[in-house]
Amino acid sequence: GMRRSVTLILTLLALILSISLMGCQKKEAKEKGKKYIGKVAMILKTLNNPYFIKMEEAAKKKAEKLNLQLYVQAPEREIDVERQITLTENFIQMGVDVLIIAPSGSKEIIPAVIKANKANIPVIIVDTRLDEQEARKEGAKYITFIGSDNYKGGEIAGEYIAKRLNGKGKVAILEGIPGHETADQRKRGFLDAIKKYPGIEVVASQPANWEMAMGYDVTQNILTAHPDLNAIFACNDMMALGALQAVEAANKLGKIIIVGFDAVDDAVKEIEAGRLDASVAQFPDEIGEKAVEVAYEIIKARKEGKDISSLGIPKEIPTTIALITKENVEAFKSGKLREMLKEEKKQEKLEGKTKKSEGPEEKQPQ
Repeated sequence: GMRRSVTLILTLLALILSISLMGCQKKEAKEKGKKYIGKVAMILKTLNNPYFIKMEEAAKKKAEKLNLQLYVQAPEREIDVERQITLTENFIQMGVDVLIIAPSGSKEIIPAVIKANKANIPVIIVDTRLDEQEARKEGAKYITFIGSDNYKGGEIAGEYIAKRLNGKGKVAILEGIPGHETADQRKRGFLDAIKKYPGIEVVASQPANWEMAMGYDVTQNILTAHPDLNAIFACNDMMALGALQAVEAANKLGKIIIVGFDAVDDAVKEIEAGRLDASVAQFPDEIGEKAVEVAYEIIKARKEGKDISSLGIPKEIPTTIALITKENVEAFKSGKLREMLKEEKKQEKLEGKTKKSEGPEEKQPQ
C-alpha cells in the first residue's frame, strides 16, 4: 500500500516535472530560433554603402518573420568580384538552400552561378542583372531577377529635366563606370526621354566612375567648356554631390538644375535644403524583402516535393522607383511614400481591370 502510493506520487511528480521542462525547452528552442525551415545566403556588393546596408536589414527582418536562417556577406570593396566568387563557393560548400546574389560584375559572377546550378542550389539575382548573352552562352540559370528598373529611372530624370527647362536648354550627363550595366541603362533611359524634346541638347556626356571627387572634376571641366549649361543629370548621387560642389564653386548654384540617382541620405539632405533639385530613389529594403520572400517560396515548394517551375515566379520582379523632390522628400524620409506608391499601384491595377471589362465586347463573326 504505502510504498505503492509513494511510487505513484513520485512518478506523477516526475511526469509533471518533465512536462514543465519540455515546455521550457520548447520556449528556449523558440527563443534561439532553432527550428529554421531553411538556410539562405545573401551575397551583396559591399556593406560599406548605405544602400546595401538597408537591403541587408530588411532581408534579415523578413527572414526572421519567415523562420529562415539568413547569412549575409560581402566584399569590402564594391568592385571585388573575385571575393564574391569565393564567398559563393563557401556557401555552396556549406550547403545552403538558396543563394541570393547582387553581382559586382554581370559577366564575372557567371562561373559561380554555374557552380550553384551544379550543386542544385537555386539562385536569385538582385540589384544588377547577369549579362544575358553570356549567361545563355554558358548555360547559367537563375530563378528571377529582383531590382529597380534603371532604364525607367533614367527616363523619369529626363522627363523631369525636360519639363523644368520647358523643352529647351543645354544638358550634361555624368556617367557611371563605362560598360557597367546599371550605368548604361540609366543613361539610355535619360537619352530616350529627352529625344522627344528637339530643343534640348546634350553638350557633354562623360564618365565620373560613380565617385564624388571625379564628379567634381568632370563638372568643373564641363562648366569651363559650356558656361551656359542649364542642367546636369548624374547617374548616381555621389557624382551629383560632386557636381553640386563644382556648380557652387562656379557661383552657379540655383542656375543649373542638378538631378542624381539613388536618394542616399546626403543627397536627401541637399534636396531638403533646396540645393539639389531631385534624385531617383530606389527602395533597397523592398529588394531585400522580396528576395527573401522568393527564397521562402522555393524552400517551401521543395519541402513539399513540388517543382520550382510550378510556382510561376516571374523571370523579373521590378521594384519601386520614384523621383524625390522638395515636394515629397518628407514623405520619403518617413517611409510614407513607399506606402503611397503601393496604394497607387493597387489603384492602377484595379482601374486597369475595370477598363478592360468595360471595353468593347468582341463581336462574334457572323
